[in-house]
Amino acid sequence: MSHNTEVNKAFWNEQAATYDTRHEKTLAAIVEEIRARREFIGVQWVEDDHDGDEHGAGNSGKPRRAVRLLDYACGTGTITRALVPYTTQCVGIDLSEEMVATYNARAQNQGLTKEQASAHHGNLTVPSDPDPPAFAGPDFWDFDVAAVGLGFHHFDDPELAAARLARRLRPGGVLLILDFLAYDPLAKWGGGGEQEEQALKTVTHHGFTEGRIRSIFEAAGAGEGFGLEVVREVAFGEREEKRRTLFMARGTKVVEGGSE
Repeated sequence: MSHNTEVNKAFWNEQAATYDTRHEKTLAAIVEEIRARREFIGVQWVEDDHDGDEHGAGNSGKPRRAVRLLDYACGTGTITRALVPYTTQCVGIDLSEEMVATYNARAQNQGLTKEQASAHHGNLTVPSDPDPPAFAGPDFWDFDVAAVGLGFHHFDDPELAAARLARRLRPGGVLLILDFLAYDPLAKWGGGGEQEEQALKTVTHHGFTEGRIRSIFEAAGAGEGFGLEVVREVAFGEREEKRRTLFMARGTKVVEGGSE
């Protein structure tokens, strides 16, 4: 485990229990922004699979096909909460055991079954371990969408992470990244106390330019139909002067031979 991974794991284990309550308004706004961009993401959601029923369930009361989400670096499940109404299964993975526990407790409290939403402790981005045995089963492959919500800037190697996630998409599946546009790391920071100082130590990349994100998607084999939208400014915590701009980027896994 790299030093950066150890720092992130320790910090997010400590933050897990209070993360949702401390950032409730910001997270709720992000959930709504994600839902408002379902068409941009470009997945055929459950609600789009009409057969005489507004939820695409037909006469059986169950969705006619699976729509599966991999929520990587899932934290407490912000991406899952945004998209669980439009999918049949959400699978979270996070290197923080406490974040995984919080994700699962919140999903259970919302009445979701383990089949609908469950998180697992682990790491898909270890350079020497491309196929972790814990994630070898069919439940961890062939996703319709693989998403990282506000985790990309913490990764040692975003290019490797994108490639690992794209491998787990079905042909034509969508890679989705929600993160910060590039920002000046020295501007408007400091004076936030020990917790802020610890948080800054977990940051590996001070946001991303559109050009870098595009190249990451293309290198991962998920650059088809690439798109990036600027979402909004957000602030985590009470210091409004420290607002950052969110983007959402999507790309489709390239199918060998050029067609499905």
